[in-house]
Amino acid sequence: MPIPFRVLMFTSLAMLAFAANSLLNRIALSETDIDPASFTLIRLASGAVLLWLLHALNTPAHTLSARPAGSWISAFSLFIYAAGFSFAYLSLTAATGALLLFAAVQITMMAVALWRGERMTIWQLAGFVLALAGLVVLLLPGVSAPSWQGAILMLTAGGAWGIYTLRGKGAKDPLQITAGNFLRAVPMAVVCCLIAGGTHLDRLGVIYAILSGGIASGVGYAVWYSVLPLLTAMSAATVQLSVPVLAAMGGVIFLSESVSTRLLIASAAILGGIAVVLWFKPVPQPEQSRGRQ
Repeated sequence: MPIPFRVLMFTSLAMLAFAANSLLNRIALSETDIDPASFTLIRLASGAVLLWLLHALNTPAHTLSARPAGSWISAFSLFIYAAGFSFAYLSLTAATGALLLFAAVQITMMAVALWRGERMTIWQLAGFVLALAGLVVLLLPGVSAPSWQGAILMLTAGGAWGIYTLRGKGAKDPLQITAGNFLRAVPMAVVCCLIAGGTHLDRLGVIYAILSGGIASGVGYAVWYSVLPLLTAMSAATVQLSVPVLAAMGGVIFLSESVSTRLLIASAAILGGIAVVLWFKPVPQPEQSRGRQ
C-alpha cells in the first residue's frame, strides 16, 4: 500500500529538520564567533521551551504537571549527544559529521540488540561488518580523513543518542518526555559552559542555535512523532538513511564543502551495510520450554 501524501510530506519535513541540525551547527561554529558550549546551552533551552509549548497546546490545562517528565539518565544522554555534536563540528564538515553520527546511532542500537540476545542472519552480519568497514575507511589516516578529535566526539554523540533513543522506545507521550529531558539537560549545559570558560556569544550564532533547538529539534521531533505511528518499523528506520545524504547536499550548497572520494566510498559502505541490517529480519528466538515443578 502506498504511503499517504500527508505522511510522506511530514516524514520528509522531519528528515530535512534532522539534516538542518548538522548544517545549522556547522554554519554557526564556522561562520560566527559563538562557542560550542554556548551553542549547546541555547539549543537545549530553546528546544525545551518550544517542545513544552507544543505539549501544553495539546494537553488540557488541568492535566499539565509542574514536574518535568523524562529522567535524569535520559537527560544526561541527551546532553552528551548535544555537547559532543557541537564540539565535533569545530573540525568536521556537515557531511562527515552527519555520517559519523548516524552510523554511531545505528551501530549502538544494533550492538545493544545483540547484547540482549538477538541473533543476526548471515545477511545482517554481512551488513554490520560492511558498515564497520566503511567507518574504518573513513577514519583511516590520510589527507581527507576527518580529525580524530572531531570523529571521537561525534561517535560519542551518536552512541549517546542511540542510548537515548532506546531508553525512550515505546514512550506513551514522547513529546512530553522529550520536553522534560531537554529541560533537565539545560543545567548540565550550564555547567559545561562554566567548565569550558571563554564564552563567546554572537548574534547570528545565537539565532542559529535557537533555530537548531526550537525549529530543527523542537518542530522536527514533534513532526516525526506525529507520523511515526503511521510508519512501519522498517520504513521509519530506512527513511533515516536519507539524513546524511541531505546533510552532505546542504554542506555542498550552503557551505561550499567538497565531497571526497573517501567520503563517497565510506558513505556507500556504511549506509548500504545499515540498510542490509534493517532489511533482513532477525532470526526468531526459540521459546524455552517450561517444565513443571
